[in-house]
Amino acid sequence: MGKKNDNTLVKNASFLMIAALISKIIGMLYKSPLSNTLGNNSMGLFNYAQNVYFILLMIASFSIPQAVSKIMAEKLAFKRYRDAQKVFHCALLYVIIMGGVVALFCLFGSSILVPESMSGARLALKMLAPTIFLSGILGTFRGYFQAYRNMLPTSLSQIVEQCFVAVFAILMSTVMLNKFSSAEESVRNAWGAAGATMGTGAGVASALLFMLFVYWVNRKNIKKRLARDTHSRDEATGEVMKNIVLIVMPIILSSFIYNVNGFINSYMYSGIQGFKGIDHDTITSLYAEYGYYMTLINIPLTLASTAPTSMIPEVSAQYAKRDMDSARDKIDRATWISMFISIPCAVGLAVLAGPITRLLFPRTEGAAAQLMMLGVITIILNGNSNISNGVLQGIGKPNIPMINAAIALVVDVIAMAILLFATDLGVYAIVVAMIIYAVVMCLLNERAMKQYMQYKNPWRSAYLNPLLASVPMAVVAGFSYYGIYKLIHSNFISLGIAVVLGMVAYFIVYLAVSKPSDEQFAMMPGGAYLKKIAGKLPF
Repeated sequence: MGKKNDNTLVKNASFLMIAALISKIIGMLYKSPLSNTLGNNSMGLFNYAQNVYFILLMIASFSIPQAVSKIMAEKLAFKRYRDAQKVFHCALLYVIIMGGVVALFCLFGSSILVPESMSGARLALKMLAPTIFLSGILGTFRGYFQAYRNMLPTSLSQIVEQCFVAVFAILMSTVMLNKFSSAEESVRNAWGAAGATMGTGAGVASALLFMLFVYWVNRKNIKKRLARDTHSRDEATGEVMKNIVLIVMPIILSSFIYNVNGFINSYMYSGIQGFKGIDHDTITSLYAEYGYYMTLINIPLTLASTAPTSMIPEVSAQYAKRDMDSARDKIDRATWISMFISIPCAVGLAVLAGPITRLLFPRTEGAAAQLMMLGVITIILNGNSNISNGVLQGIGKPNIPMINAAIALVVDVIAMAILLFATDLGVYAIVVAMIIYAVVMCLLNERAMKQYMQYKNPWRSAYLNPLLASVPMAVVAGFSYYGIYKLIHSNFISLGIAVVLGMVAYFIVYLAVSKPSDEQFAMMPGGAYLKKIAGKLPF
């Protein structure tokens, strides 16, 4: 039975990881033609509206899938199907009320949320108000099926959502730009960004329709379970709502503190730059470059965070048994796999920043590549803090990473203000502040891990070996790209060959310096195939 449960957990984790990765890749790829359609100024407005939308969504319904699945799973464990169904209905009521309030604030409070220097983004933000309302309902259905340990509907809905986002963002932005082609440039840019945000709404609506269809297909089984239920206590609606709120609010607060720095940095950048007299077009154009950078950097962040996340429950279990050696060993493994992916990604993106940004975002004026070279260190830092956050939450200390995030946020805001007022860094100040935030977060979490678990980071095995292997990788990738480009003048072909050769160089040198065990091979992406290849090498 235990083995069956383990297999189910692995399968569910795999569904979510693959779906998240596919969604991120689709999200990256569609922004290339979208940026060509919109241009830098309109793309900057779109990115800003999306940033504000993400924070509002976090307040309205971000934690609902977790809360619904957690409360329902507790009922389902005792076959209390009616009670679980009541949780689902109460959660729908909660998101309708909360989502409605936040959606109205988004619609009528855009002038508060968006500074004057980015006023063109207000229309795009208003277009996202219905999406906020629908997202809560979608999240509730996802949480419902997750409670039954069925991750496939959630995974498929994520892919469906991103496909519709991509198609409709490009389609509607084109329609709006053509419709307002004779209007002033500022008006045209605003409607172009608004059209792009319609893609987000279409994505959420399509995913919701998909989840409603899945629920409708399962309706007979649901009714049978409810009819056979003899264990439910038929809890009062008020008690269920109270339970939902008590679980949702701490998650919202934690997530808000962890993620609000991006919104605050963007608001300060646009507001202070406007105060200094920088024209709106320059502010929005450079913010578009920052958006290109963030789109690219999100891919390795997703890759580095999904695998270690699956190991955190193991850390919690060993800690509960007071088996500290095993718990520390699990953290070492999570750190190792995270850095095995994060460090070469960071180095590779830094070396090939220019070619990659030019390939995916032809409209770039070069700032995105410079932001990439400056900001790739955050891939490594965020990989570290993701693990420490998860471990501290897993051992029953959730307030510590939240307090640390609040401290890091204060430092971030102070640094951002100083950089914007005292220097001419402009949009580069956002990335510098992000690095400062991540460093503070890592140091504070590291101190807490030492205090509660006597844990020390495995610097040599987890950090030094990937770094040593990444240096020749960078040399091979850089020289091969620029050498091949001189011969054939094709960015796409030169980049493709350089990436493949760089990956081969990294793998060979990593094997030589680290000599990974069979267990480490098993944890690598495609580890079984890599082990076979390694067995054929002379060393």
